[in-house]
Amino acid sequence: MTTTGAESRRQTIAEHVLKEGTATGAELAELTGVSLMTVHRDLDELSRRGVLRRFRGGASALPSTVFESNLDYRLGVNVAEKDAIARAAAELVEPGMSVLLDDSTSALALAALLVDVTPLTVVTNARRVLDVFAGREGIRLLALGGEYSHTHDSFLGVACVEAVEALSVDMVIVSTSAMDARMTYHQEQDVVLVKRAMLASGTRKVLLMDHTKLARTALHRVAPVADFDQVVVDAAVDGELVRSLRRQTEVRVAAADGGTDPEDGAGAGDR
Repeated sequence: MTTTGAESRRQTIAEHVLKEGTATGAELAELTGVSLMTVHRDLDELSRRGVLRRFRGGASALPSTVFESNLDYRLGVNVAEKDAIARAAAELVEPGMSVLLDDSTSALALAALLVDVTPLTVVTNARRVLDVFAGREGIRLLALGGEYSHTHDSFLGVACVEAVEALSVDMVIVSTSAMDARMTYHQEQDVVLVKRAMLASGTRKVLLMDHTKLARTALHRVAPVADFDQVVVDAAVDGELVRSLRRQTEVRVAAADGGTDPEDGAGAGDR
């Protein structure tokens, strides 16, 4: 079994447990077609990552606010949609810009596409985004400090907010955990404070959201949809919701083939 195959299997296990609430090892072995011993190793790894709660003979789901914040979990979901969104967003970034990327997995997917868009100044609080750009020719890289969060593999807290507030960049590119037709949300206060500071530091504000995050809310408000200059979503977003969003801002719908909806920008003048 390759690493990719193992991760795909663990994703299947996680999604099943999260859907059902609980599952036994025997049930998961039948679901995935692997041995019970392999399933137990997978459950141990998912428990270590904070995705599931392990118990003797099986596993149960953690509250959604816990696993949805976990970077290892987020890296494995909606990968194709995030890649399509990243390709569409990359078209917005031009050489010579200063760009701030948050610690979302959507921004991480975008980072890999920007390494050759040089010269470029990149600012981020995400450790894995730093890894993408470190040592790259033509990239000026600024790391935002703060208190390290293992869950997000990034830096948050007061020190991070203060570091962001000292900057002014051409473009801020963020994602968040939920959005309805008017507002964006996140379940964690520390993350909200950093995202708000980031948005205040940018001349242009871009939001990356896959369809699973839409028509949802979370505990804390981040910013109104109308505050963003562009919203980039994938093709699975409900058409009526896209039309509603376009009455407030420019919306780019990323197709799986790397293109965008020909109606991009429609309605942007009705903000």
